[in-house]
Amino acid sequence: MLENVNEKCAVVGIFGHKEASKLAYFSLHALQHRGQEAAGISSSDGEKLHTIKKRGLVMRVFDEAKLNTLSGTSAIGHTRYSTAGDDSILDAQPVFARYDLGEMAIVHNGNLTNAEEVRNALIEKGAIFQTFMDTENLIHLIAKSEQKKLIDRIIDAVQRIEGAFSLVFLSRTKMFAMRDRHGFRPLSLGRLPNGGYIVASETCAFDLVGAEFIRDVAPGELLIFEKDKTPISVKVFEPTPKHCIFEYVYFARPDSKVFGQSVYQTRKDMGKELARIKPIEADVVIPVPDGGVPSAIGYAQESGIPYEMGIMRNHYIGRTFIEPTQEMRDLKVKMKLSPMTDIIKGKRVIVIDDSIVRGTTSRRIIRMLKEAGASEVHMRVSSPPTTDPCFYGVDTPNKENLIAANMSTQEICDYIEADSLAYLDEASLLRSVNAEGDNYCTACFTGKYII
Repeated sequence: MLENVNEKCAVVGIFGHKEASKLAYFSLHALQHRGQEAAGISSSDGEKLHTIKKRGLVMRVFDEAKLNTLSGTSAIGHTRYSTAGDDSILDAQPVFARYDLGEMAIVHNGNLTNAEEVRNALIEKGAIFQTFMDTENLIHLIAKSEQKKLIDRIIDAVQRIEGAFSLVFLSRTKMFAMRDRHGFRPLSLGRLPNGGYIVASETCAFDLVGAEFIRDVAPGELLIFEKDKTPISVKVFEPTPKHCIFEYVYFARPDSKVFGQSVYQTRKDMGKELARIKPIEADVVIPVPDGGVPSAIGYAQESGIPYEMGIMRNHYIGRTFIEPTQEMRDLKVKMKLSPMTDIIKGKRVIVIDDSIVRGTTSRRIIRMLKEAGASEVHMRVSSPPTTDPCFYGVDTPNKENLIAANMSTQEICDYIEADSLAYLDEASLLRSVNAEGDNYCTACFTGKYII
């Protein structure tokens, strides 16, 4: 999938390591796929917090000189893709503030569903907001809390918000990590090789910095990090897991483990399920890179049809805004994706993608394959039709712009100009992720919202 669905962001926290800000920087590199609009890091030297944030990719926001100014043994970091708020630098994270207990910075992955209600109530009581982010609500709730200790203020604040949140807080001497009661967005805990701890949105960050995975932060759990102590766990909410299944479908990196399972293996299993329930005679299975690769491998293994990389992706193009004509829009897709004519020409092709959102990119890909000489192109999608927008931290189009909300499968097939089209169904998807009970959020496929 190359169109119109984006994850809000990634968060990372490093505690008890002399190179905290540099480890946060490398961790954000590993998590760059979750947000490319802005990046930021706050560090603490025990007396003061230091913050740098800017629009752009991680490697463009930071260099060694800047990282050297982020001194201290603890740091939190963030990569942003905006689903709530504006795209100005003020809406980049971490969110930093000075208040009566000192200084604090927060990073957040997710969306607060009652953000507007909380914000308006705070404004009525005299709060002055500098950004449009729902995350800033937490700063005001903590600052205005009547509790005496920061941990009690954090608990007081999160009990007043609703929605999806994986949060990391940094004070001058402590770090706190928290997930909402449903555990919508992932957050994992690891141990650093030379002492200290890391929390991050995905375990691929652990692999890069050499950290040992300990466990996921539990839904509803607050972890407290203090110098020379093992992290303390506090159950703030009774857990009722509703993990975002789209993490497996699209967002997470294949080399990560989220919600306790390998993303790569799960996607392969989706492809195998798809081959079982939606078989078709063909000569070759090819993925839409990069998201469709593991599922295409699984489909090929289960079906016995040869797997080939029939489409190559160019990873080095920037944005292009030259789209005034249909010809220019088609060229934009060709800049990203190039067909391997020798593999495709004269073949019946099964092309695997992880999802179809608006359908425009799928149509251009199918046209491109047929222009390259494919005799037939059969589209297979390793998730159910995306029929409903997300309110828990995923930037999906409105319902009127989701093709599966407005067309039948046959109508979509005709629109994208495929010879056939089939999706993975919800039951098969849940089998692929080894779902136990009703512990995943599938609202984007069913319209059954948790909150």
